[in-house]
Amino acid sequence: MYLASTSRVHELTPEERAVYSTLKTESLPEHVAIIMDGNGRWAGHRSLKRFLGHQQGAKSVQLVTETASRIGLPWLTLYAFSLENNLRRPKTEVNFLMRLLKSYLENNVQRMMDNNVRIRYIGRIHELPNEVQDKMAWAADTTSANTGTTLTLALNYGGRIEIVDAFRALAAEIRHKHFAPERISEADISRHLYTAHMPDPDLLIRTSGEMRISNYLLWQIAYTEIYVTERLWPDFRGTHLLEAIADFQRRERRFGGLSDSVGFTDEEAERVKIAAS
Repeated sequence: MYLASTSRVHELTPEERAVYSTLKTESLPEHVAIIMDGNGRWAGHRSLKRFLGHQQGAKSVQLVTETASRIGLPWLTLYAFSLENNLRRPKTEVNFLMRLLKSYLENNVQRMMDNNVRIRYIGRIHELPNEVQDKMAWAADTTSANTGTTLTLALNYGGRIEIVDAFRALAAEIRHKHFAPERISEADISRHLYTAHMPDPDLLIRTSGEMRISNYLLWQIAYTEIYVTERLWPDFRGTHLLEAIADFQRRERRFGGLSDSVGFTDEEAERVKIAAS
């Protein structure tokens, strides 16, 4: 959790301010991750082509990012393009998504600068087209000195392949440094993940009502709170981000421990008789 000390709450819309006023600003999540789902269905419900759903979804990315920056959210990570998308979607759709990514970066880097947003990426970036990689590098370099929200786009990303890549890197380190596998810790694995530079998500939001995590941040969400909304991603706005945070704050995170309201002393545990099975 973090204290929203660098927020620009006065820039929120009236609807956003109404929700924000209900939040405990001293305990906002530090890292929110989002599975942006429903672009195709949004278009289908309106008898539109799928690419129009993706375009509207790109608009939602910028609007939600700007709200995150105004409340001082340190980390926002968006599942933009999965490894499975790259392998299984029609080539025409994949090509359009790559052009849309380039256009999004070209058109929104100045807005990122205006909102003090820094952009980064996770995934098998090296497998994307060279011209897309060049535009991504340009946007990251341009925004690198910004100190507000870090927007991370997961591109050509899969949670399982991230863990595979981490183990490959760790295996190479073991060979090089000659230390015993018995010494491997969770921290050793974590520092070889794509996300080694960021904290694990506190809150995972999934749009479109689907009850699955779709191979997203599998290692990192071990103790993440999950919020699912029926709203499709192209209709998702900053107000809905704040509503998800409000829901998050009504929960009690125990990380495998007990609630403070549960009274059970060591002495009581010793006196409890275990029934025979």
